[in-house]
Amino acid sequence: AAGGGPLVPDSVLLEIFLYLEPADVLSAGRACRQWHDVARDEFLWKELFYRYYGVSRDVPRHPAAVSWYDEFQRLYDTIPCVEVQALKEHNDQVLHLSFSHSGCLFASCSKDCTVKIWSNELDISLQHSSNMRPYNWSYTQFSQFNSDDSLLLVSGVFVGPHNSSSGEIAVISMENFTLLSRVRNKPYDVFGCWLNETNLISGNLHRIGRVTSCSVLWLNNAFQGIESENVNVVKRLFKIQNLNASSIRTVMVADCSRYDCPDLLLDYEEQLAASSTCPVFDLGSDSEEEETKPKQTPEPEVQELPDDGAVTAEDGLQQFFDDIMEGRVKPAMTETELETKVAELFVRTRTKPPELNLLPTASDSNTKYLIFTTGCLTYSPHQIGIKRILPHQMTTAGPVLGDERRSVEFFDSLDHVIDIHGHIIGMGLSPDHRYLYVNSRAWPRDCVISDPMQPPPIAEEIDLHVFDLKTMKEVKRPLRAHRAYTPNEECFFIFLDVSRDFVASGAEDRHGYIWDRHYNICLAKLQHDNVVNSVAFSPVEQELLLTASDDSTIKVWRSPRVVRIQQARKLRPRKLLFSWLMNQKS
Repeated sequence: AAGGGPLVPDSVLLEIFLYLEPADVLSAGRACRQWHDVARDEFLWKELFYRYYGVSRDVPRHPAAVSWYDEFQRLYDTIPCVEVQALKEHNDQVLHLSFSHSGCLFASCSKDCTVKIWSNELDISLQHSSNMRPYNWSYTQFSQFNSDDSLLLVSGVFVGPHNSSSGEIAVISMENFTLLSRVRNKPYDVFGCWLNETNLISGNLHRIGRVTSCSVLWLNNAFQGIESENVNVVKRLFKIQNLNASSIRTVMVADCSRYDCPDLLLDYEEQLAASSTCPVFDLGSDSEEEETKPKQTPEPEVQELPDDGAVTAEDGLQQFFDDIMEGRVKPAMTETELETKVAELFVRTRTKPPELNLLPTASDSNTKYLIFTTGCLTYSPHQIGIKRILPHQMTTAGPVLGDERRSVEFFDSLDHVIDIHGHIIGMGLSPDHRYLYVNSRAWPRDCVISDPMQPPPIAEEIDLHVFDLKTMKEVKRPLRAHRAYTPNEECFFIFLDVSRDFVASGAEDRHGYIWDRHYNICLAKLQHDNVVNSVAFSPVEQELLLTASDDSTIKVWRSPRVVRIQQARKLRPRKLLFSWLMNQKS
């Protein structure tokens, strides 16, 4: 059908195209005599798209797409799957990557105990490296730029007395790369995060019993060394009881003011309606016993304790002790079960109820939510906790502990709990903060946890769940393709990232993966020589992706479209020079 050959029926073209790679499909199509008609044949390209990518036919076209041909070209031409550079300045495992909001810089953390700052130009170059070993750090594990890119939060593992390990957060100035402050962080996989330009969130853990503890989340001023003599530089945000050896980890902040203008709606009916509604974030609960005793179910839901009627918590605790003394508790409870039961009863009268009015209003445009991993059945993180941060809590001004020190309500309740029914190994927000993506390794469907120190076995296949933070419901089916192999006690975080149209994640199978958010399909596998720990899209150019691996390498990936443009720019000066030389000879 090339050149002046005969016309080819659309049905034949379709069958031919299905055996070709996307690049070959596009080039073969252009070679056809009737290409002008083929390129505009919506039926042909729609059929080709659905059959080639295996997309269900009830999935509509991307809302921003002009035609099915453009969509086919987009999914081939704009995926950052071409390796253009390998950065090997780290000499140990690279654990995390983070871009500045402007996209001009990015930071990398590594087991070599350095945090490196890179300049994101056509050829990426190292701008600065900070060694944290002089501060007794074992390694750096996480970093995040503040909203105006003037400060960098760096989280790491701190080696304390008698070789005990905890966490620590350091704040580095991007103006001159000086260390401004250091904050303890326990456990170390709380990581830490920015609440606003100058305040960051850290954690602490206090043991109450063998399997019972208390997590305290603190708000810290980044400039502690300068201001600590005159004003408060730290303030307690929340104090939350942990049951069955669980604890709060992996904190992040979602900005709800961005919900009403999402980059991409994942609900197809909502796309079709294309209606602009006010953000609704229903986190309220009528029960003070929320999240204390959740059901074992893979469906996300608010967790509540069963209603005990008119019996008060104090009466219930006294009755429980009386039953124990008189031998009425049957069957006999283990020490762990006894501790958990007492903690559950005690916390009922010592916990503040959740906020009732949690809907953002026009006058409250700065509504934010603290999101973190937690649990209630075992030590492995299997739930996502959500707590609203009120306006007066967004500053360290005021008493360090406020009125809580005089209150009998020792603990804060969670506003919402999502049960994942598996070990959570990664979380990331979409750029508009509307959707939460969660990497997890599932438990067996009907498993029963009798010992919190013995969590169920976890699947090798990683599920990438997607939750709409406006409705608190899971949307779409979980994304799959990537795998992990370490058991519960050795499980580690695999960082994911989300752009406007794509989501990417690392994996233990020596690959990074890219999926399309709208069609829910895997588009690319990015190879490394070892575990891929972290991925990061440029916030201003989703056709640029970084991957970090245990092979001590950071790889830079760009889309075929960008690679062609860059190659054309490199060739242009050579052509001009050749023309000039030929003119000189003549």
